[in-house]
Amino acid sequence: MNNAIHQPQTVVVLGGKSDIARAIVVALDSASLRTVVLGCRNTDTADAAGLEAQLSGATVTARHFDATDHAGHADWVSAVASDHGDLDIVIQAFGQLGLDAADDPVAAADLVNVNYAGAVSSGLAVADRLRAQGHGVLVALSSVAGVRTRASNFVYGSTKAGLDAFTTGLGHALHGSGARVMTVRPGMVRTSMTEGMDDAPFTVDAVDVAAATVNGLRKKKAVVWAPAKLQGVFGLLRFAPDFVWRKLDT
Repeated sequence: MNNAIHQPQTVVVLGGKSDIARAIVVALDSASLRTVVLGCRNTDTADAAGLEAQLSGATVTARHFDATDHAGHADWVSAVASDHGDLDIVIQAFGQLGLDAADDPVAAADLVNVNYAGAVSSGLAVADRLRAQGHGVLVALSSVAGVRTRASNFVYGSTKAGLDAFTTGLGHALHGSGARVMTVRPGMVRTSMTEGMDDAPFTVDAVDVAAATVNGLRKKKAVVWAPAKLQGVFGLLRFAPDFVWRKLDT
């Protein structure tokens, strides 16, 4: 359970190889942090030891997790809780860019299955556990790509739009239970997933998103934008005429 200054003892990452999620774990490090569980499809490449070396004493373990194993998510969450006790923070960080999805219906469906359907099934499983505990936070990594989808990557954007709607709604559903959801909306982030891509305006590093996330957790925010100025930018862009939006995407 979090201590009096909101430092967690147990953090679980769904998508344990995510550069952003791992940076969040490092930013959450304190003397209170005891256990980090990295859920990932291939535990051999999770580099649990590398993350553990960045922490001040917590134990980091890797555990097989498949975002598309919808039927197994509830049991997965229950097993982690059985092994490690209450889950203080669960970071939902798995996802794919699917840059070719618009040209391939099967690839598009696979992307939706991972980015959205997997987030729904695992998110509901986590929410059930946090509700039963009476505390805990689900941190969902969404994207500004879901605020208004772009022609250049609209399938990915649509999955993030669905994820964003799901997690914000789930947060309302958990109100009064002691558990909560925080949706994080980064812009472009320099990570291994975006390596080789040109920076977009307001591009940040994973550590910047981590700092914004931890600040949001301490302030008990429902939504965090990273960087914060994107909230104002998209407050305007979401109402821009279509021809302007298409021009900005060229």
